[in-house]
Amino acid sequence: MQTTIALVGIGGYGQQYLRELLFAPADHDIKFVAGIDPYPERCGLYPAMQQAGVPLYPDLETFYQHASADLVIISAPIHLHAPLSSLALEHGSHVLCEKPLGASLADVEQMQAAERRSGRILAIGYQWSFSDPILALKRDILAGRFGRPLHFKTLLLWSRSRAYFQRNAWAGRIRSDEGAWVLDSPVHNATAHYLHNMLFVLGSSLESSVLPTELYAELYRANPIENYDAAALRVSTQAGVDLLFLTAHPILENIGPLVEYTFEDAVIEFPGTADSFQARLSDGSLIQYGDPNDTTYNKLWHTVEAIRSGGRVVCDTRTALPELLCVLGAQEAPIVELAPQFVQVQERENDRTLWVPGMADTWQACYASSRLPAETGLAPWTAPGATISLAKYAALLK
Repeated sequence: MQTTIALVGIGGYGQQYLRELLFAPADHDIKFVAGIDPYPERCGLYPAMQQAGVPLYPDLETFYQHASADLVIISAPIHLHAPLSSLALEHGSHVLCEKPLGASLADVEQMQAAERRSGRILAIGYQWSFSDPILALKRDILAGRFGRPLHFKTLLLWSRSRAYFQRNAWAGRIRSDEGAWVLDSPVHNATAHYLHNMLFVLGSSLESSVLPTELYAELYRANPIENYDAAALRVSTQAGVDLLFLTAHPILENIGPLVEYTFEDAVIEFPGTADSFQARLSDGSLIQYGDPNDTTYNKLWHTVEAIRSGGRVVCDTRTALPELLCVLGAQEAPIVELAPQFVQVQERENDRTLWVPGMADTWQACYASSRLPAETGLAPWTAPGATISLAKYAALLK
């Protein structure tokens, strides 16, 4: 049965969905029925859409006045995830909403209420959760192949320039101009996949994530934005496993993702040999799972299959929620504004990057030693963060 699909947001990240939809193999049996965007001409694939004869609509309300779709993909700003997903569900469409889930408890409640009323699927696009390597790894974890999980850590240092923070009206914002919660940050946007993945593989079933119970956060800001652009988190979980998450934008060179998940009988690493998730077992054997980035659009095709079969997707609102709880907790910690003497400017081809000398080295040392920046004493600008209990959010997972 052919599945009709509409895409909200054809520019930015949505352009990757657009490419997949425009050039999908015939055996996927889908029909791309609409692109929805107020400024479609800004999309690099706009001519290809015109050539393919795909209708364009300025907004989702207008689309539903003229047409419908089995599946609506939401690739829109964070603060629009809840209203757009809810609108699509209310019109009878299934939804694949890009990560993250949202930016507030009200967002979650709105989305889950619409999901329940509609009886439709609401998938959240954390692509590693849908990837073949991660699902194979999680099945082995659930089967107890590696023994008890002990400690997980992840490092991502991804340079972001002035152009990144000026690309739209909500980048680096805590709230939008209209007052909606955004909470845009490296933790909740660029590197959200990797915090979510630690929580996801610790879930007690294939379709669940573990509940975080407490969080310690150090937050730093070098760029002239509202929110933080570097973070170090230590997350305690209901599984009794601590997670260390280190991420930063004010650096010059990209490093990571580096992943190390330690179990009683194995260490899981990425990248492993040939950019593969791999498990090194205590008996000396090695399991290669592959690169989860090779199956990025499993999130789309798994959702289509779930619609056709009446099954469940592996990442829905309940699965994605623990990452948001960590973000909400971290946002309660103070943001350290880095003094000008600690920040330098790198000019690059009509753009500039603000970077902090020593930050990359400090974050890498934290990863190697499983410590937080303020615990290392390696940089004069580090400062103790705050410990936040997440118990008040627990009811959301019931």
